[in-house]
Amino acid sequence: MTTWRIKDRLFTPTLPAVMGIINATPDSFHAPSRAGVDEAVRLADRMITEGATILDIGGQSSRPGSGLGTAEEEMGRVLPVIDAIHRRFPDAVLSVDTWRAEVARAAVEHGAGLVNDISAGALDPAMLSMVAGLHVPYIAMHMQGTPDRMQHDPRYSDVSAEVTRFLSARLAAAHHAGIADVILDPGFGFGKDVDHNYALLRALPRIAALGTPLLVGLSRKRMINAVLGSQPADALNGTTVLHTIALLNGATILRVHDVKEAMECVALVRRYSS
Repeated sequence: MTTWRIKDRLFTPTLPAVMGIINATPDSFHAPSRAGVDEAVRLADRMITEGATILDIGGQSSRPGSGLGTAEEEMGRVLPVIDAIHRRFPDAVLSVDTWRAEVARAAVEHGAGLVNDISAGALDPAMLSMVAGLHVPYIAMHMQGTPDRMQHDPRYSDVSAEVTRFLSARLAAAHHAGIADVILDPGFGFGKDVDHNYALLRALPRIAALGTPLLVGLSRKRMINAVLGSQPADALNGTTVLHTIALLNGATILRVHDVKEAMECVALVRRYSS
């Protein structure tokens, strides 16, 4: 059983769990996840009804080749969405997808209860101490490089060993900073080619052995489309296959565009494993 402190309350998620993606950005790689305020509230309603445990809301694109933008632009996109969803669903667990400490602080003040950082604190040295002071769980992800350059010839001598060492070090750093609850994410597609991604998928038991919840973001990504010759819009079946493998290999949170199908995957894997 896992229990997280989220500000002034304790929350016990049922794991494996599903995190639904809501992008307050104009250029997310999967168009249906892009949402203005009204559409975001409707999308949140559907995802909660379908069984999502967490809603992950981002205002800064991290797709390969995307620029970093400014904190003001990011907050202008994400804070109105968090506000609206929090008002409509005050008991929903909301996560803010940001690497900036000041955005994390503002988002938690507006209703977010987790911080999801694609850089694990590497892009903003103030992030770990900020999250510790906010008293919310922290998702630390591995990324080689930055979104604008991360897919420019990524290289590793042993991707699974290097990602595991990095996440172990960031887990220790987060705990040292005073963050009680940490979730790790190997960062599929963030500074990795297709071969790297499949090596990481096979290596998930090694990362899960670090003893903290393990999140995977596989939904409709290039590692599926490069093998199947599909596009993101056609990659739901491939996504479900990889979700199944990930769950069997120790993943405990699926970050997804399609909540209903991911919940069905969780239910079947849970039944198989019982």
